[in-house]
Amino acid sequence: MGRPTEYTFNYTPEVLEAFDNQHPDRDYWVQFNCPEFTSLCPITGQPDFAEIRILYIPGEKMVESKSLKLYLNSFRNHGDFHEDCVNIMLNDLVNLMHPRYIEVTGIFAPRGGISIYPYVNYGMPGTKYEQLAEQRLASYRPIGHDGV
Repeated sequence: MGRPTEYTFNYTPEVLEAFDNQHPDRDYWVQFNCPEFTSLCPITGQPDFAEIRILYIPGEKMVESKSLKLYLNSFRNHGDFHEDCVNIMLNDLVNLMHPRYIEVTGIFAPRGGISIYPYVNYGMPGTKYEQLAEQRLASYRPIGHDGV
């Protein structure tokens, strides 16, 4: 607070910060929506635009929102396929927070007449959250098929 924000536009997972969950004894959902996500096509170098949705049940740690914003901005000049972007995000957030459950959805704008909506999730192994991940993946309904 009070100091200028330094934006980096090259993939930088080091900007992610976590803080202690004040309610670790309770399950609850936290959702982030980033409607202005951009990355680069690894083939053409052209920009890809998406809304990124992150939904999680925290464990002991939570992701700090400004650091998440800076992290997502760091993909701006990063070239990766849509599916890779959401998997990278999931891996980085799992490594940072060790959440009970987390899912990441990318709602990418059409390019060449095709929209891509990759979805990935994770549940803490050996717990009911691992079962939740399996259930949510098995019952996943693509965007647009359920009014969302």
